[in-house]
Amino acid sequence: MSATTIDPAEIDKFSAMAAEWWDPQGKFKPLHMLNPCRLDYIGAQVAAEFGRDLRDDRPFEGLTILDIGCGGGLLAEPMARRGAAVTGADAAERNIPVAEIHAREQGLEIDYRHTTAEDLARDGERFDVVLNMEVVEHVADPQSYLDACAELLKPGGLMVCSTINRTTKSFALAIFGAEWVMRWLPKGTHDWDRFITPDELSAMIGRTGLGVVDRTGFVFNPISWRWSLSERDLSVNYVTTSVKSAG
Repeated sequence: MSATTIDPAEIDKFSAMAAEWWDPQGKFKPLHMLNPCRLDYIGAQVAAEFGRDLRDDRPFEGLTILDIGCGGGLLAEPMARRGAAVTGADAAERNIPVAEIHAREQGLEIDYRHTTAEDLARDGERFDVVLNMEVVEHVADPQSYLDACAELLKPGGLMVCSTINRTTKSFALAIFGAEWVMRWLPKGTHDWDRFITPDELSAMIGRTGLGVVDRTGFVFNPISWRWSLSERDLSVNYVTTSVKSAG
């Protein structure tokens, strides 16, 4: 495996938690809570870009989707149910058998691989959509990683990339709140210094040759205990959509 952007310490963190991917009350509880919001956003962006009707039973039929940093398959499985040919890739080897077993139990065919974005790009793999969710803040070299993700797109392809903003509020909520107070995640899961602002991420994506077409926030409401999308509030979790030129 290529070591271009892999941070071994980050891989070890997620490998240690691999068995808990599908426990909604376990260490990945925050992702289970966020997942419906993520899926709403991804679905809308893919449907708009490729002219699909989300009311269809399998609206993504004929599309190839790469879920890079797939973990246990929380995004890969819904994409497969919507008809896409899904590849799930993760640099943490222990995540792959967990994802494979769960997909088989659900009757889903997903191509899971223990690999990296760099190795997939080097091998000439290309996809209509790259899902790059909550990964960029964990790699050693974000720009090189995003370069590889952009290379993995076919002309006219779409990348959805989410991460955490580097603000005082993000430290209070994503680290102090989620890790220290609520204990949703083990302490040390996130490093505030590695968080990326929306302008920084847009600049890095721009350097890959992709064009950013949307930036939206994921906002948690502690009263309703639910996540929602916000066009204005990108202060903590946020997501971008970018497109590769068809020319």
